[in-house]
Amino acid sequence: RHTRSFHVTGVQTCALPISSKTGQFLPANTRGRWAVTEWLMFQMASVGPMFGQCHHFLRAAKEQIPYGIERYTREKDRLYAVLDKRLGEQAFLAGDYSIADIATYPWVSRHEWHKTDLAQYPNVKRWFDQISARPAVQRGMLVPA
Repeated sequence: RHTRSFHVTGVQTCALPISSKTGQFLPANTRGRWAVTEWLMFQMASVGPMFGQCHHFLRAAKEQIPYGIERYTREKDRLYAVLDKRLGEQAFLAGDYSIADIATYPWVSRHEWHKTDLAQYPNVKRWFDQISARPAVQRGMLVPA
């Protein structure tokens, strides 16, 4: 009998086993699980790092570095276009509201930080407004404040 526990770090990494255990925000079927995993990885590999770099060069850098600003602004815009296309196909990133949406939403919620007008991405705007209206999201977004 195996009784050893395992240690997981990182919000996204923790979200998978927690969602699996609780049955919330992660479909039970294989196709749905992989769709959520795909979009969660998109957030982890693209949205988080690239929006973060964009934030850094626009807000935190002690000096304006045009190359960094241009490079990460272009990439941020490309990622918004990917999100907008996907959200034009369905209501949420992986079909139903899931941990992929939960992980991506906080980055999009800082759209003003990375100088993005959500009106340019109507499907992202609709998704953002829909998630913003959720009471649990409203409570959660107050935590960092």
